[in-house]
Amino acid sequence: MKKTILLIIALVLYISFSPAFAETKTFIKEYTYQASEDDSRNSSRTIALREVKRLLLEELGTYLESVTEVQNFQLTKDQIVTLTAGIVQTEIVDEKWDGHTYWLRARVAADSDSVIKNIDALRSDREKTKELEEVRKRSDEQLREIERLRKELVTAKDESRAKKKAAYDDTISSLKAIEWVEKGIALGRAGDHNNAIESFTKAIELNPIYAVSYNNRGIGYGRIGNHERAIEDFTKAIELNPIYADAYNNRGVAYGRTGNQRQAIEDYGKAIELNLKYSLAYNNRGIAYGRLGNYELAIEDFTKTIELNPIYADAYNNRGVAYGNLGKHRQALKDFDKAIEINPKYAHAYYGRGIAYGKLGNHKQAIEDTKTAARLGEKRAQDFLRRKGIDW
Repeated sequence: MKKTILLIIALVLYISFSPAFAETKTFIKEYTYQASEDDSRNSSRTIALREVKRLLLEELGTYLESVTEVQNFQLTKDQIVTLTAGIVQTEIVDEKWDGHTYWLRARVAADSDSVIKNIDALRSDREKTKELEEVRKRSDEQLREIERLRKELVTAKDESRAKKKAAYDDTISSLKAIEWVEKGIALGRAGDHNNAIESFTKAIELNPIYAVSYNNRGIGYGRIGNHERAIEDFTKAIELNPIYADAYNNRGVAYGRTGNQRQAIEDYGKAIELNLKYSLAYNNRGIAYGRLGNYELAIEDFTKTIELNPIYADAYNNRGVAYGNLGKHRQALKDFDKAIEINPKYAHAYYGRGIAYGKLGNHKQAIEDTKTAARLGEKRAQDFLRRKGIDW
């Protein structure tokens, strides 16, 4: 078996699960919005949709709060509601507009196992959690601003009224943009990256100065392999928000994908400077150092990742690879063991451990691990065993 650099990039982003057995819970809510003389069909629908979605997520949050697995996460209901906004999608069942009131009936159908697993993944991704918290905070602020302007427009006159009406319309657009952002995040987590990109593009059209939309569209472009477009979007997000650690990390990943490891390292360093506990950025910088052959610095970053997140299987696997490339195969074995302990179906770690056993002369165990890796879908293990004429 060849000496192999196996480095797993754990970009922020989207993780989707497909459990074999899951219970689907459906929640339905209605909301009626009383329009003012300054409301259009569009503004009334935007506000009604936001309010009915709030009611649906509150009910879903109440249900999830009672589920044992979610209770083990020790999250508040408010935190659960914030995270599920980036996981589930709201479906409009029926709607009516008579020029004075806008009535909406909508539902959320949630595969409970999938939602719980996504909540678990999100809660360990502090940067993405912060982003969803910021989106929710902005939504609440805009709803309050809409209510304030709505009241002021009742008595406003002439030039003052025109300015307030323009501000009202802009706030409606920003609120609608947030709806597209949340929809895009949920689509991305479900693996529908092309429609996620379309959703973020609509959000940008409505509010072209919201950095979160560019960051998430960049993620979508990265997922479909368009790394140049991804870099453009991450760069725009950083221009709009120079302390956006997530955008720096994501741009680093995109640069790495294009082979520009030095620029990637610079971006990961900036992300870490902005957030000293950003374990993902340390892991990704370690990967970039490894690709440049600087395994000592790679090991330092993987070790820091593990200090910050002791159950990060990828970091153990990556450090094992780095140790192996330095000829320290016994240390590599310990890391591969730990990665497999955390994730017993980690094909890459079995493959790496097989290489380490082979280097140490334990060819029987090397073949066993390589067979396990092959059964779990590791192509290099499968190719190796085919060349040797070994079934798995």
